[in-house]
Amino acid sequence: MKTILVIGMGMLGRCLACKMLELGNDVMIIDKDEDKIQELSTIFDDAISGDCTNPDVLKSIGINNFDYCFVAIGEDFYASLEITSILKELGAKCVISKAKRCRQAEFLKKIGADEVFYPEAEIAEKLAVRYNATNIFDYIELTSDCSIFEIAIVPDWVGKTIIDIDVRQKYHVNIIAIKNGKQIDPMPHGIYRFQPGDHIVVIGKSTDVFRLSAKTN
Repeated sequence: MKTILVIGMGMLGRCLACKMLELGNDVMIIDKDEDKIQELSTIFDDAISGDCTNPDVLKSIGINNFDYCFVAIGEDFYASLEITSILKELGAKCVISKAKRCRQAEFLKKIGADEVFYPEAEIAEKLAVRYNATNIFDYIELTSDCSIFEIAIVPDWVGKTIIDIDVRQKYHVNIIAIKNGKQIDPMPHGIYRFQPGDHIVVIGKSTDVFRLSAKTN
């Protein structure tokens, strides 16, 4: 279990805090909007209303007790800068701040943010990859040219084994899991026989996966 502070209860902050709580962490939330805090106080035991650009608000909660402090403020970038700076000055172990643009990320890092994330950009990139290529259902980028993808199987694979298909040799990707509905078979054996509705989770170069996914129509 980790101790988490989430500042800013917009949609991103709420989803992040709720997921952290669901995963069994100790979560405190803060927002200057009292109505938002009142609404969320039924979910979070530690819910505080306050303006975190005021150092006294953050001093009062013992910032160095948190493993991670998330600054999830989207619209007021100046407030995000101020809060990030104050958190580091007060001894925060790890500050993770939201940015919308690269220039914002540069400023956040200069004043001490340990990590910066771009939720809108990441979602846009994921959507672009998913809908640009054929039958790609999900992906996780590892490097600029290598990712993990979930794709449909080629129709004529049904009834054949992984060994029969020889995916690594023919398509230059590695199968790391097979999904069918809610069922998942991690690290399947070569004798696995493909079934109708199967998806494969593969790791490989994006260009190779795109070529393979084009055959799945």
